[in-house]
Amino acid sequence: MKKLLLPFSAVLVLWFVSVDKLIAQKDQLEKTWLTNGAASKIQMYKGTDGLFYGKLTWIKEPIDKKTGKPACDLENPDENLRNKPLLGLVIMTGFKKNPEKNGEYIDGRIYDPSRGHTYCAKITYKGTFLDLRGYICHLSFLGRTEVWTLTDDQ
Repeated sequence: MKKLLLPFSAVLVLWFVSVDKLIAQKDQLEKTWLTNGAASKIQMYKGTDGLFYGKLTWIKEPIDKKTGKPACDLENPDENLRNKPLLGLVIMTGFKKNPEKNGEYIDGRIYDPSRGHTYCAKITYKGTFLDLRGYICHLSFLGRTEVWTLTDDQ
């Protein structure tokens, strides 16, 4: 009985270590990206729902020149949210991996705090670059694509 228990225990330990490493492995998108024009940095992360999100972790002008306080989401259509600081603001929501195209994340939304508008969006991962396409929902030809760069903040 003891002869069987030792090999079984070793296999069980190796299995738990392997599963732990698989769970801890991050997706290629889960990094910090510098936006077009180097105006801000967005940290992409995977939510508990399995979808991908992005939040502002750095902005070029973090202090409002008029108030001397942290820059806030002044253009938000919801007046109750206009005092919310931009730093830490989740501006990208609901992206999922496209099962038909490797490196593409679809069905997401991106919020533009400078205009207070939310757009449909998709991301194409290209190693140290991302192509982010934001567009008017259901009219993908009405939009623009920006190229974001991987930062050294990894």
